Amino acid sequence: MGSTLNGWSERNVDLRFVLGEFTLGTWRLRGLVQSQHFLRLTGLDANPPLPFSRFPPGIDVVKLPSHPITDRLRRWTVLPEAIRYVPDQYQRYYIELTGSFAGYLAKFSSKTRSSLRRKVRKWAELCQTQPCWRKYDKPEEMLEFHRLARGISATTYQEKLLDAGLPDTESYRCGLVELARRDLVRGYLLFHRDRAVAYLCCPVDDGNMMYEYVGYDPDYGRWSPGAVLLYLVLEQSFSEQRFRTFDFTEGEGQHKEFFASHDQFCADIYYFRRTLRHFALLGIHTSLVGTSRTLVRATASLGIKARLKKFFRGPAGRKSGNAPAPNEWT
Repeated sequence: MGSTLNGWSERNVDLRFVLGEFTLGTWRLRGLVQSQHFLRLTGLDANPPLPFSRFPPGIDVVKLPSHPITDRLRRWTVLPEAIRYVPDQYQRYYIELTGSFAGYLAKFSSKTRSSLRRKVRKWAELCQTQPCWRKYDKPEEMLEFHRLARGISATTYQEKLLDAGLPDTESYRCGLVELARRDLVRGYLLFHRDRAVAYLCCPVDDGNMMYEYVGYDPDYGRWSPGAVLLYLVLEQSFSEQRFRTFDFTEGEGQHKEFFASHDQFCADIYYFRRTLRHFALLGIHTSLVGTSRTLVRATASLGIKARLKKFFRGPAGRKSGNAPAPNEWT
């Protein structure tokens, strides 16, 4: 990856073709990607132009990931030099880490605060040891963190079906070590005695902790380990006053909305060169997106969505994943 312009990075851009929870294929193009954190960006209106006066040479796609918008955008728009494509629009949730943890918890009802504290207390009683969790932020610690977190990630349905678990490559491991050298990553593990049962991996972007990879051991699902670990991480982060926000990253989710103190309407915006091949592939992608959303609505209306998810995710998927179930939090 090489920096091309201030605030932009030249790298491969992957557009995944997905039906439901299954990835059918990936379209890889050479792209120019907006690299600034979304909180540094100004909201775009309902008809944003190509960010450059002309399409950059040697580039097939310009991507603005999770860019703030002020109005909902059309899925397709044909511009003079590009096809603007907007497959996803969503609220992006985050927590401002200013102030105190007690002040942050005040946003919850007294019943919810009590429930969260009770989960943490019950976990401590289960472990019978202190501390029951650990932060990893030094270069010499990251390989151990990755090894233990990978053991948890391998059990999740995100890894088995979506290829979205904690990466298990040499380049990713080396990247974690390098980020730690620059003080740009935090890893967290929750333990039951000597066994790691939940993990959270948070790279740091422009002073913001990123909720990038998370998972927990399905054998411990009844103890809400994901909720316990996140509570402890936030408590420590408020105490340290080291970062500006805890950013739940792209996409919506009940657990993100539950914990967030703020949100911003964002969109993933792509500008493709105007070619027949790009028109055809975007047509296929649009059809798959529409079919997937129709299936989701149909299964939900028939009351079988949850049962189908359990069937496809398997036993581990019923209790584990990159995000704890909503009822873990309350």
